[in-house]
Amino acid sequence: MLRRSEDEIKIVLTRPLSLNGEQEVDYKAPNLIHRILSLFKNVRPGSDLTHFKLPPQFNFPKSHLQCFGEEVYCSGSDMLRRCNQADNSLDRFMSVVAWSISTVRPPIFGVAPYNPILGETHHVSRATLNVFLEQISHHPPVSALHATDEEHNIELVWCHQCVPSFNGAWVETEVRGKRQLKLLSRGETYEMNSPNLLIKFLPLPGVDWAGNVTISCKENGLEAELRYGPKSFFGLRGSHRSVKGKVYETATKRTLFQLNGHWDRKVTATDNNSGKSRVIYNAEEVFSGLKTPVVNDLKGVRSTESAAVWSEVSEAIMSQNWEKAKEAKNAVEEKQREVLRERELKGTTWVPQHFSVSYTKDGGWECSPIQQWVPPAPIVLPLS
Repeated sequence: MLRRSEDEIKIVLTRPLSLNGEQEVDYKAPNLIHRILSLFKNVRPGSDLTHFKLPPQFNFPKSHLQCFGEEVYCSGSDMLRRCNQADNSLDRFMSVVAWSISTVRPPIFGVAPYNPILGETHHVSRATLNVFLEQISHHPPVSALHATDEEHNIELVWCHQCVPSFNGAWVETEVRGKRQLKLLSRGETYEMNSPNLLIKFLPLPGVDWAGNVTISCKENGLEAELRYGPKSFFGLRGSHRSVKGKVYETATKRTLFQLNGHWDRKVTATDNNSGKSRVIYNAEEVFSGLKTPVVNDLKGVRSTESAAVWSEVSEAIMSQNWEKAKEAKNAVEEKQREVLRERELKGTTWVPQHFSVSYTKDGGWECSPIQQWVPPAPIVLPLS
């Protein structure tokens, strides 16, 4: 924990999630059964959970913005940089598929990150990769991400809207929005989506990623279809954390590779012509040696930084002081409501500071970064 004396800004940073979906932080949430029962008392089947507020007992000490950012900058091996290294377009596409799988992070059953406040930001660098996120809408919650590696000619632009719904025995969070990976020196743009998060309460409690992911690149005429599959409702069929799919030519629909494996272990690609298989993704490489981000320039940290906004809440959660955590979380939310009231009295509308944003009923949320390159961050992820 760091504090800047002149304006008392406090920064609390925590370790990335491990491969087992755990965080190496000394805190313990209340009894899981009691938490689940309390959820059933407050929601009904078919409820829209967008406005539902979790007590701090259900939170782990990170904001959603930090979790989204970690998908990009937290990796034991630099899979993103590999996407632009191969001279062959098919090899580059396969590297993008592998990198896309690496962005799936182990969720923790029974707890969730904080819902970011409007205008909240998160800015972290890993080597030459600079990552910046901004919460561009609070109701509904929408997050924008821009990441650039100028040295290796890579750019990422994401726009995420999480839409949870309660279905009696489970909660499914649909992650809407487009992800773009641009290999600038190749003139290639890869578009992809995210799987959905499935939280089951009955008959066997658990959490997993599920649904279909499509990856496409118009410039090289290739596409991939991935299916993230949890076990069946009763846990008797299916494979936990499985990934299956194929890579094919867009124009002819001819399958080039079959994909099979698990996103928390290994994924192999089998050549449709030769029948030979090779490992394209190894989770151990991605999650090994991950360290806690550190502050390199405390004066450069924005007051809107996630690690500052939620610092008091995170500190209380890690010390298991639930009453203090509740007060601190209420203070953050009440401050946001106060700012909203002042804005309404003045008749002003909040505008994102770092992204141009648009919304259409058919296309959903779109965002484009105002800056061409993300500058180096005051918070950095130490290399392994």
